[in-house]
Amino acid sequence: MPGELKGREVVVDDQSESSQVYNKGYYGVPQSGGSLRMDIMEATYLVECGRLEVLSDGKLLSAGELLRLAHKTSEGFEVRYLVYRELRQRGYIVKLSSPPLDFRVFPRGGSPNKTPSKWWVAAISERSTFDLGDLLTNLDHTSDVRKKLLLAVVDEESDVTYYDVRRISPKGRLGAVDLSVPSEGLLMADRVLVDDPDSLKALHGGHYFGKMIGATLQLSLIEAVFLTELGVLKLRDAKTNRPLSLATLKKRARAVQPDFDLRLSAFKDLKGKGLIVKTGFKYGSHFRAYEGDPDKQHARFLVHAVPENYTTMWPEVSRAVRLAHGVKKEILLGRVKKDAVEYVCLNRFRP
Repeated sequence: MPGELKGREVVVDDQSESSQVYNKGYYGVPQSGGSLRMDIMEATYLVECGRLEVLSDGKLLSAGELLRLAHKTSEGFEVRYLVYRELRQRGYIVKLSSPPLDFRVFPRGGSPNKTPSKWWVAAISERSTFDLGDLLTNLDHTSDVRKKLLLAVVDEESDVTYYDVRRISPKGRLGAVDLSVPSEGLLMADRVLVDDPDSLKALHGGHYFGKMIGATLQLSLIEAVFLTELGVLKLRDAKTNRPLSLATLKKRARAVQPDFDLRLSAFKDLKGKGLIVKTGFKYGSHFRAYEGDPDKQHARFLVHAVPENYTTMWPEVSRAVRLAHGVKKEILLGRVKKDAVEYVCLNRFRP
């Protein structure tokens, strides 16, 4: 007996039919009296699979017709359907969820009545805006109920890419900077040179600041500002040999790097967590961060400092995650807030 379309739901009244549909995949919600009520998304998938027929005013509807009807009343239905369909085809039990998330996915072999859901899934179009604030709201919501958040991004060819999202607090093994050895440096355009042997040993040998160029240590502007703020480094202008104040140094840094303050906040926070921080330019990010000696291990993280209200487009996020994965690193978005930096890690994931 076919199901009957009633608004956005399909009702199967035949008890034998409804029992068979529910018990083999847990589609819909059983009703008193033995009927089965399901969302149009579930019904569309069953029609596509040839497991159900749906009537509307006596007319038999195809999966395509159901898709068109659902699209008229539910914006983005086709994106959600593609994710639902893909997860079902992978063998998962999938139930619809309340907004802002779309689905609850149960582990293989599990069921809605016996097993907690494994993931809460958000279905997203690749053309939609990536809003970090909204993402963290959803992440907190899932964490509060001890679930994992999974982002399912649908591209223009209807392929689905999954991203695992989690908060992370990166930590390294480096101690505090030794303040007992004062250093002097010369500012040359957008870098600082230090050549005193004791300073080289303290800054580079002990804490991996800068890069050795022959017998001279070259510091980046962000390292120079950090060390000057700590009182470890005093600077002179290479052209005039006059002392350079911290305010002047920051002004020059902002002139060549408009988002310097944002990056500095993340840099200081990472250093405070004991990490060794180097430029991430060659990897398309702001920083690469090491947990230990960079001469003995690879950087674990690529870090991109972003403002609290950060938004971008999904292709940019996809590119960053893919690049980090390709060089066996994790991409962290360092969200710079007024009094803290919080880190979000995104990884490609295969359910």
